[in-house]
Amino acid sequence: MSNQGVRGYYQVVKTIETQLLTDPNVNTVTVGDISDVDLSKQTIFPLAHLIVNSAQFATNMWRLNISVLVMDIVDVTKDTTTDLATGYSNEQDILNTQLAVLNVLLSNLSRGSLYTTKYQIDSQPVCEPFTDRFEHLLTGWACTFDLLIENDVDICS
Repeated sequence: MSNQGVRGYYQVVKTIETQLLTDPNVNTVTVGDISDVDLSKQTIFPLAHLIVNSAQFATNMWRLNISVLVMDIVDVTKDTTTDLATGYSNEQDILNTQLAVLNVLLSNLSRGSLYTTKYQIDSQPVCEPFTDRFEHLLTGWACTFDLLIENDVDICS
């Protein structure tokens, strides 16, 4: 069985996974359907999750629409607080930290080391915060963007 046609998918997923795991604010990277991830395991957090939504082929490139979800478990305290902005949890801290994780990834894809190796964003990334999206008290960001990679299939051979 030939690897042609699937090689690009594996490369993209592995490249983004490797980049995310260099961040101290990511413990685990998963790929695919988020409902298949065992979110009850607290040791996997902070978690990044990749979803390849679609792929388009052009003459010399592939355009992949990718969503990256970054999240962590919210800790709620029973202590009294006078800071109404942050409230009784670390939710604001998680939003700040996980948005920074996305910023590093997107910066590398826009103008950094991944950009120079031909993994390049071709859209304005959209990042949307979420809370309580899953069965546990999780908070984070969902970011969607188009990624261009070189189509290196040799049609002459």
